[in-house]
Amino acid sequence: MTIAELAPVATAPATTPALRLQALRKTYPGPPVIDAIAGIDLHVAAGEMFGLLGPNGAGKSTTVGVCTTRIRPTDGHAEVFGIDVVREPARAKRRLGVVTQDNTLDRSLTLLENLRYHCRYFGWSGRRAAARAEELLERFRLTDRADAFPHQISGGMAQRLQVARAIAHRPQLLFLDEPTAGLDPQSRLALWELVSELREDGLTVVLTTHYMEEADQLCDRVAIIDHGRVLVCDTPEALKEAHGVGAVVDLVLESRPAPEVRQALEAIPGVRSVEDSEGGVRVLADVGDGLLPRVVQAAGPAGVRDVSLQGSTLEAVFINLTGRDLRE
Repeated sequence: MTIAELAPVATAPATTPALRLQALRKTYPGPPVIDAIAGIDLHVAAGEMFGLLGPNGAGKSTTVGVCTTRIRPTDGHAEVFGIDVVREPARAKRRLGVVTQDNTLDRSLTLLENLRYHCRYFGWSGRRAAARAEELLERFRLTDRADAFPHQISGGMAQRLQVARAIAHRPQLLFLDEPTAGLDPQSRLALWELVSELREDGLTVVLTTHYMEEADQLCDRVAIIDHGRVLVCDTPEALKEAHGVGAVVDLVLESRPAPEVRQALEAIPGVRSVEDSEGGVRVLADVGDGLLPRVVQAAGPAGVRDVSLQGSTLEAVFINLTGRDLRE
């Protein structure tokens, strides 16, 4: 039986959230016992761009797995537009589009066939499926590679095709699980431009990522997750105001800082933490007179090649809340 052979799903009331998680838990018995999801409560409004943020192993992908019917929860409830994903998984799938971290394209099919067969699985006629596939290839700038196979295209093209396939049956809620991991900056930007266009069409998007700058720019609200729990949930600006730090100083150094340099940085009044970064260190601190010259002076023995100062970031919020880096 295909999904399309099931009874049609009635349109959900306008007030029904696109996604509702209530006391959601997923425990793996082990040993050791792992609480991948340790009691999550969340609501995502229809039409919202929502971010699930946190480091690897925080529970983001497991949460998406439950919401998309791939993982059965240990306890709690997950609903998609009012449909329980455990009790009625097939009905829920009709509302969902999913792009996972892995490339799940059918390597034996061309790009056009991947899209057309997806639509056919959801019960579309051959003519309608073909028209939709052509439409998506054009929209995602893949028309000239329609007859190519997945192994013949770049990683950026493959990810665009996966997003196109995920929305081919016109779902109302799209899950993107680390969609830009491994992509070059140009491919990341191209993908986000397309996703932003879809959001403007009214699609609800739930994004998991550890690229905080993406979430900051794209999401209406974000939930920061760690150890299977939601630490905070609000707009990026509200989180930075409530839980951020006044300034983030990034230092590019000529050599790895000695313990004495790190101690000197940590001793500066107002400094909250000193974290390793690519090519140097990142200093999170309250804004104060003379902060920048004091930081540069303290880091001097390691050779300061470049320095930049910016306001609080979502990454700074996470470090402030948990005491560890998002990429740990």
